[in-house]
Amino acid sequence: MALRREPYVLVVGGSDSSGGAGIARDIETISSIGVRTCLAVTAVTVQTHEAVMEIHHSPPSLVADQMRAALQPNEVAAVKIGMLATAEIIVAVAAVLREYPQVPAVLDPVLASTSGRALLEASALCVMTRELMPLCRLVTPNLIELALLVGTEPAADENGVLRQGRKLLAAAETHALLIKGGHASGPRSTDILLRSDQEPIRFDTPRLAGSMRGTGCMHASATAAHLAKGRPLEDSVRKGKLFVFEKLKKNAAT
Repeated sequence: MALRREPYVLVVGGSDSSGGAGIARDIETISSIGVRTCLAVTAVTVQTHEAVMEIHHSPPSLVADQMRAALQPNEVAAVKIGMLATAEIIVAVAAVLREYPQVPAVLDPVLASTSGRALLEASALCVMTRELMPLCRLVTPNLIELALLVGTEPAADENGVLRQGRKLLAAAETHALLIKGGHASGPRSTDILLRSDQEPIRFDTPRLAGSMRGTGCMHASATAAHLAKGRPLEDSVRKGKLFVFEKLKKNAAT
C-alpha cells in the first residue's frame, strides 16, 4: 500500500522502438526526477532514429480502458499526453480526463516525427483544439506545431509568435501555453509561458549546437513530473526547461 501513495504521472502516448522519443523518453525523464509512471499506449510505431516505417493505432476504447486502469489504483498526480494519432483517440482521452478534473494534464501536441512523418491525422487538429486542450493545465507546442494548430505559417518574430499563441489560447480555451523556441534562430533559446490573465513569462537559455530527438517529450514529461510533486506551474516549466538544457549540453559534449 505504501507504493500507491507515491505520486505517479500517467503517460499517454505512442511507443518508439528506437527509444529516442515517445513513452520510452517519458518514462526515463519522469523516473529520473523521482516520480513513478503508469501507462496508456495510444500507438505502436516501428522506427529508427532516422525514419518511421510503421504506425499501428490502439483502439480508442483500449486507450480509455488503460487510462482508467492506471488511474484507479495509483495516486496519479499529473497526466502527460503525447502522440494521439487519431481524432477518435483524442475523444477517448478527453472523456477520461473529464472524469478526473482534479489531475493536471500536460499536452505535448505531437503532430509529426523528427523525420517528417505525420503522427496525427490532419482532420484531428480541430478535435484536439476543441475537445482536449480545454481540459489541459498546459499545452506545449513548438513554433511549427503552433502554426499548424492556428492554420498559418510559422511566425517570423516574437510578436508573431505571441499573436499566434493568443489566438490558440482563445480558440482552445486552455489554461496555459508553453511556446517552445527550439526551432527559432539566434544565440538564445526562449520559451514563452502564455496565459490569458497574465503577462507572458520567458524562459531563456543559451542555444546549443547540435540536436537531439525527444526533447519535446522530455520537456513536457519533466514539467508533468514537477507538477506531480506539487510545484506551481511556472516553477515546473522552469525546471522542465533546465532539464532539457542539461540533457542537450551533455549530449553536445559527447
